[in-house]
Formats: sequence, C-alpha cells, structure tokens
Amino acid sequence: RDGGMRGPIGDARSTEAGKLNARYVIHAVGPIYDKFADPKAVLESAYQRSLDLALANHCQSVALPAISCGVYGYPPQEAAEVAMAVCQRPEYAALDMRFYLFSEEMLSIWQHALTQH
Repeated sequence: RDGGMRGPIGDARSTEAGKLNARYVIHAVGPIYDKFADPKAVLESAYQRSLDLALANHCQSVALPAISCGVYGYPPQEAAEVAMAVCQRPEYAALDMRFYLFSEEMLSIWQHALTQH
C-alpha cells in the first residue's frame, strides 16, 4: 500500500496516536493460525515486540487486544496462554497492561489463563 505501513509477521511498529487519547499506537502483526508450522512462536513475538516498543517509548501503560483471534483464526485458549506467558515476564513488570477483548467469552478465557500463570 502506498503510504501504508507493513512489517514482518510477528513484529510490531509504533506510530503517534494522532487525536486518540494516547501517545502511541503499537501495530502488531500476528500470525494466521493455520499458515505457520509454529504459530505460538510468532504470536509470542508479536506480543513481545509490542511490549518492547511500549517500554522503548517510555509508556507506563498499554492496551492489548487478543492478537490473531479474529479472522486470523488463532484459538482463544491457546492465544490467551501465550499472551499471559509473555506479559508476565519480569522485564514487563513496570507496565500497566490491560486487555480489551471483544466478548464475555473471550474475557472468561483470558481470566482463566491469568489464573494459570
């Protein structure tokens, strides 16, 4: 796309947030679940790169979605486990992380994954 921004799958980029009530928007590129031999590693990388960028931009908080769980077909239970494993790493302890999920079912899945870590 002309004027668009693309990055490798499993990576993330940050842009200024424009008129949003935030300083930055971090754009993660998650995997299409059935297109990778190891989608877990790619999803892990997308979350890690997103959080690394948040720290690099001196963010105190970050809002996160369920990366790849929509049209990319990543099973929510597996994705939640990956997300929690990455987000609970010591290097990200200073970040106030909030997940914004698109249904009560997704919220329940993420809450369960949180109790497992």
